[in-house]
Amino acid sequence: MQNEIEINRVSKAYGKLVAVQDFSLAVPRGTVFGLLGPNGAGKTTLVSILTTLLKPTRGTASVGGHDVVREGARVRSLIGVVPQENNLDRYLTTRENLALHAKMHRMNPSDYNRRIDELLSLLNLADRQNDFPPKLSGGMQRRLVVARALVHDPRILFLDEPTTGLDPQAKRLIWDYFLSLKGERTLFLTTHNMEEADFLCDRITIIDNGSPIASGTSAQLKDMAESSWFYEIEVHRRAEEYLRAFQSLPFLDCASLQDGQIEVCLKKEGSLGALVEKIDPRDLKRISSRQPSLEDVFLKLTGRRLRQ
Repeated sequence: MQNEIEINRVSKAYGKLVAVQDFSLAVPRGTVFGLLGPNGAGKTTLVSILTTLLKPTRGTASVGGHDVVREGARVRSLIGVVPQENNLDRYLTTRENLALHAKMHRMNPSDYNRRIDELLSLLNLADRQNDFPPKLSGGMQRRLVVARALVHDPRILFLDEPTTGLDPQAKRLIWDYFLSLKGERTLFLTTHNMEEADFLCDRITIIDNGSPIASGTSAQLKDMAESSWFYEIEVHRRAEEYLRAFQSLPFLDCASLQDGQIEVCLKKEGSLGALVEKIDPRDLKRISSRQPSLEDVFLKLTGRRLRQ
């Protein structure tokens, strides 16, 4: 299978600060690739290089078979970008925002008007096409940003937190649409949503401190956590206090608080008893074991919670 995106030992430094270091990657055509990492790990810098916004300090990268430095204009003609922020033109209507983007890609008016109608219908924005972005809800603006990236029917999509702020129904609609593009389009996704990465991605790379620390399918990455033991602990009160107490235990690999429930990963089998001794019996409500998730792997490898 031909690679649509290739990165060969790319580094990017800002003075003494190294944001990306000796990074190599290949993304096959027609697949969905996920890049995960905590804030400051180098994701944005890497995507900025691939979308021609930044030049690498060292190394080479190509998108669609074109060098991102020497053939930047050609790369930009092949890609669509959903940025993390809703950077719409507030003085243009919903439809005008899409039409302007189509004109920038030199589309024929009859083609782009038909395409705009399709996207407005797909993303449930047709009845708001004459409204200006400030009059749209945050979720509607996010759907418009996605529509704008798709209007010129790009071969390669770069998606930076594409479904942030969307309700579950709209999120699933967009996920299903992205999956329908697989095989015909290549998608490069950065996200803090582990469910999103698990649902969409054929392969995932976790990056930290500018370098890849793990790669594979979601199932392969989860296998990396099989040597740990995962539990959900529900207490009647003082969950945050117990979480802080657990974090000093030498056999604890990671711990977090999710919806008032403590989730822990233990390095040693049989160490649960020592952890439970830290809990007042009057506070303990429930303990259950569970299978490792993609987020567990992330926490195990980076030692940090995902941060928005």
